[in-house]
Amino acid sequence: MIEKLAENLVNLKKEFALNYDGSSQIQEIIPISKSESFPIDQDKLNILHEFATKNPIYYNSFEKIINDITCIVYEGDINKYWLNSIQHNSSHAPFSPTWIMSGYILSLFAKENGYSEIIDIGSGDGRIAYCGKMLGMESYSIELDNLLVELQKSLTDNINFNPNCSDAVQFDYSSLNLTKPLFFIGGLAQMGGLELATGVLNKIKSNFNLWDNAGWSFAGTLSKKYPADSKNKAGWGSFIENNLLQFIQNISLPTAWSFHESDETQYIFAKSL
Repeated sequence: MIEKLAENLVNLKKEFALNYDGSSQIQEIIPISKSESFPIDQDKLNILHEFATKNPIYYNSFEKIINDITCIVYEGDINKYWLNSIQHNSSHAPFSPTWIMSGYILSLFAKENGYSEIIDIGSGDGRIAYCGKMLGMESYSIELDNLLVELQKSLTDNINFNPNCSDAVQFDYSSLNLTKPLFFIGGLAQMGGLELATGVLNKIKSNFNLWDNAGWSFAGTLSKKYPADSKNKAGWGSFIENNLLQFIQNISLPTAWSFHESDETQYIFAKSL
């Protein structure tokens, strides 16, 4: 189901991008109702829409039929948050969000693969943690930038995904009493993600039980404008090999930064050997 959902979302995005004539900095779509292509319970779809309607990065929305699927298009501007996110000395990757629907599919992967907690590091507005909590997992968002954390807190009225304002490399993960977490690392390997992932992994390696049970998700790219990794895996192959991780699979999903690209963002899943 996850692979088919991802494929359907990518196809929907490509059709949307082909015909989009707006001028917003970021844009994304969420289906209005359950369908054969998106067999998502209506209450969950409503919660995804709620995240967008309450989120201050979006300033406009409208209904549009794409590939016979009635969707809401959300248009936004992240400049204020992007500029604030890069001012910190220990910042590894600037704020540029994945799609809300992509966050849902990523969280669904975590749930269906037996993970009990989601640690959302660097998604910016906590959307992956939000989706994980909606699906019944315990979720935590770790974000360095105080402005983004305040944004996250404004979205926790009905879904508390536990925003934390902290440097993820220094955070005390043992304080969360995790059992089988999946760590989502924001940022492409070539855009600060590698340094962020290295710091977090080194923190987790010191806790043997946690290390053995942890899963990992890294955002990768096939774009030719970034240096390729000799071990492939969308930029993460050498990192996975050097840190004794086992590759599980990758899922191709839309993100804000890949909207105008032919290839979607590759989410690389791995676990400890």
